[in-house]
Amino acid sequence: MNEIETSLEALFSAERESRRIHDELANAAVNDRSAIMGALVAVIVQSKELEDESEGAIRLVSAARLLGELDGGDVVDALIDVLDSDIPDARSEAGEQLQGLAYDRFKEVALGVERALVRLGEGSAALVELPYLLVDIPEGGVVKLLGMFLQHADPDAVAAAIETLVILGDASVTKLLLPLQGDKRISVIGEDEEQNEVTVGELAIEAIELLRHNESPSE
Repeated sequence: MNEIETSLEALFSAERESRRIHDELANAAVNDRSAIMGALVAVIVQSKELEDESEGAIRLVSAARLLGELDGGDVVDALIDVLDSDIPDARSEAGEQLQGLAYDRFKEVALGVERALVRLGEGSAALVELPYLLVDIPEGGVVKLLGMFLQHADPDAVAAAIETLVILGDASVTKLLLPLQGDKRISVIGEDEEQNEVTVGELAIEAIELLRHNESPSE
């Protein structure tokens, strides 16, 4: 066996051990859920404070995967706390787990999102990510939740909600956007070198025009 094959076998062995421990912890949660949840919440808080981002990613991704095996409002809150992280891999995993929960237990996730809108302030990564996660959930309550995002103090969260309402394409939501037309708050849209500043009002006006245009052919 050459060096590459040896390394691959070590990788496979580590993955098997990781899955074994994951299953062991998930099974333990059946009998001692409070202890598992307490430990996971503590891990999330500690991991977000680590200077080593790669170590933080490992811990947060693993915690999010384990949370995905559970259900309950505290699980939703914990996943949103992982989503409220600067680490892309952690946000991606938490988002995937939240979407999975939302398909099966939408009310639990919806209530967790409502709590997040109250407890998370401006600059929260989770408030920007959540509208894009919600838009793919086939539930009538999604529009109501996005309407709540439009009322948040964070302009980037509002901008995310505006964009996802356009994605939904339901022209009836224009009434939610009308009050924002004169909003002068600045949101940064785009990524990295392609970032641009735009007012919430400008985004709202553009969204209203797009939604009305999409509606007109069927009229």
